[in-house]
Amino acid sequence: MHTELAISLSALYGFLLVLARVAGAFIFVPLPGLNRGPEMTRSLLALSITIALFPLWPKIETGEYRTGILAGWLLAEAALGVTIGLAVSFVSEAFQVAAQLMGMQAGFAYASIVDPTTEADSSVLLVLAQLTAGLLFFSLGLDREVIRVFARSLEHYPPAAFSLSPRIAGPLLGLGAGIFSVGLRLAMPMLALMALVDLSLALFGRINAQLQLLSLAFPLKMMAGLVLLAWVASLFPRVYRDFVAGSLRVVIGVLGI
Repeated sequence: MHTELAISLSALYGFLLVLARVAGAFIFVPLPGLNRGPEMTRSLLALSITIALFPLWPKIETGEYRTGILAGWLLAEAALGVTIGLAVSFVSEAFQVAAQLMGMQAGFAYASIVDPTTEADSSVLLVLAQLTAGLLFFSLGLDREVIRVFARSLEHYPPAAFSLSPRIAGPLLGLGAGIFSVGLRLAMPMLALMALVDLSLALFGRINAQLQLLSLAFPLKMMAGLVLLAWVASLFPRVYRDFVAGSLRVVIGVLGI
């Protein structure tokens, strides 16, 4: 006895709309190794989350709409997914900005290693910041929060009901500005310490011009930077959690959920 698996065209349209929303977010969500992972793995992950959201798939009456309208809905759903993904990715970008500022002042920017996520030369602190942000993404349960946001967005804004609006740009720009403010706050202790070290070396140079300050500056600044970084690193989870909470509030406020 043969059985056939029949999928209605309405369910297929609902699946494609939800998949467009989920796949749009995974372009920017900072999952460790996701950007360099196989395309099949990334596609399978987006497909699995879409299937997990099956109870929230919309029912589209296919006879009432043309192909152009459905294409517009797909673009709107992808834009909504990109909005959620950008809000999440801004958090890790703030840590990278802080790592760039600290590494340049402490002297770590002069040495580079291969970044495992991009296979490009990056400073040591930049790679450390990327790995730390990825670990905090999972340890704080942000992956589950992203899925909850998707589920709530499908409840309040079913596919084909969401429309692009200029009011979305303002909150996203505010989050983008938060990248630099949070990054500067994380790097400020290091910047202040490096300024004090430079001032001290300058005073020693005025007292004794025979000192080889260039050979002393690099090891001294790196050692002081490592000691301070070990203390500042304990604040990373708190800053990450606060920034994530603010990003999720922005997304929830934009979607009205």
